[in-house]
Amino acid sequence: MSKECYYVTTPIYYVNAEPHIGHTYTTVIADVLKKYHQIKGEKTFFLTGTDEHGLKIEQAAQKTGKTPQEFCDEIAAKYKNVWQKLGIDYDNFIRTTDPKHEECVKIILQKLYDKGYIYKNKYEGLYCVGCEKYFTEDDLTDGLCPDHKIKPELLAEENYFFKLSAFQEKLLKLIESDEILILPDFRKNEVLGKLRLGLEDISISRSQLKWGIKLPFDETQVAYVWVDALINYLSGIGFNNNEKLFNEIWPADMQLLAKDILWFHCVIWPAMLLAIELPLPKSLFVHGYFTVNDQKISKTLGNVIDPVALSEEFGGDVIRYFMLREATFGLDYDFSIDAIKRRLNTDLANDLGNLLNRSVSMAGKYFDGKIVNTRRAVPLTLDEEVSLTAAAVKKDYIEFMDKLALRQALESIWKLVVRLNRYVEETAPWKLSKEGNNERLAIVMYNLIEGLRHIAVLLYPIMPQTAQNIWQQIGLNDNVKNQNLNNLTWGQLQETTVAKGDPLFKKSE
Repeated sequence: MSKECYYVTTPIYYVNAEPHIGHTYTTVIADVLKKYHQIKGEKTFFLTGTDEHGLKIEQAAQKTGKTPQEFCDEIAAKYKNVWQKLGIDYDNFIRTTDPKHEECVKIILQKLYDKGYIYKNKYEGLYCVGCEKYFTEDDLTDGLCPDHKIKPELLAEENYFFKLSAFQEKLLKLIESDEILILPDFRKNEVLGKLRLGLEDISISRSQLKWGIKLPFDETQVAYVWVDALINYLSGIGFNNNEKLFNEIWPADMQLLAKDILWFHCVIWPAMLLAIELPLPKSLFVHGYFTVNDQKISKTLGNVIDPVALSEEFGGDVIRYFMLREATFGLDYDFSIDAIKRRLNTDLANDLGNLLNRSVSMAGKYFDGKIVNTRRAVPLTLDEEVSLTAAAVKKDYIEFMDKLALRQALESIWKLVVRLNRYVEETAPWKLSKEGNNERLAIVMYNLIEGLRHIAVLLYPIMPQTAQNIWQQIGLNDNVKNQNLNNLTWGQLQETTVAKGDPLFKKSE
């Protein structure tokens, strides 16, 4: 199998309700990683989508008077709309009601059955409809589901089971050795701790549910929604209908997920892949929740934050910046509108927006917007400091991005933003102009525009529209996304004519 591109996935989102800020966080991060690997010169594939089967969907559709398919079509369209507003550039949006996905699920379940990993048995357990999963008494908090705060139902039925227990020792070795790399480390340790307690076989079908994919070996039952959903990572890249594409992309380089679905992705999913003898994902990153008043966001709790309203009020790039700059990837973050406004007004409008505005304005005022490479002139210490800062920032940025320290990567970019703003004050172009020192003034203006060029390239994965706006205002007519980060060095800009545009950001009161 010849692996040719960086493959990043989000979980597919359950369509019992509209998208919220938690879904947005995961999907923005996936998009950032895709764009980052693109500007490193790599081929990329980004898969996201919607999970559309199960009891919750059936019940939600009934409440609206729609068929399950009509309900799913409506909510899936809303997800696509949100992702468009946030500049998210996925390669495939998989839906579990897609015929090709359903065919893939049946093929894989048949493989598992033929290999002897699926058998029939009776099952009784506590089932949370909100989570679409069974709980033990120990999993509950005061007898309630810890996420939805509702009492699980006692269900008993005869279904088919997957021999998860057969993979306990193998999974332990693979996770301990990081062949299955689970990040951050404390999540890896959480999985290992539970694994060492022993694995039980799991139910993978439902006999009383209609809205689902029928088992290929018993059409009286449908596939358990989580088994169905996990297979999207294969069906979405052509496992059953495009062998060439599949071989170029699989295995996944990065699978992103929130902590509530850790067990499904870090234990059940690898076990399924081992059973059908497919390579395992290279890494799985488990992030925390966006919370409100320290509670997980959920429709059940009534604390959903609408990403469409946020993007319309502040702009998609502002929301992207806020999420990555405020939250530490891997930990919970308690959501705050005030924090968005603070980041917008201070970091974006004051620091970055003002830097671009005054640099382009001065270039227009002093040189009719024409900037040329002045490296032939003898640079002063201040100029050398700026160029060295740019080189150090690029180095730090790559190191941080490679290890998914996304907040630190943004902070490194802002070191260059802050340094360039200070450089303006230190060199005082207005004084140089008044003194008639045009040679020195030309050097300063070149360094400011060259610094902004660096910022635009580094910022592109995180704030794509903002980066392109900077790119155009400094007179570069191609697309910033086509730049190669590996080749980004100081002094490449030879000449340009800047053109002042609209302000990058509008402050929030």
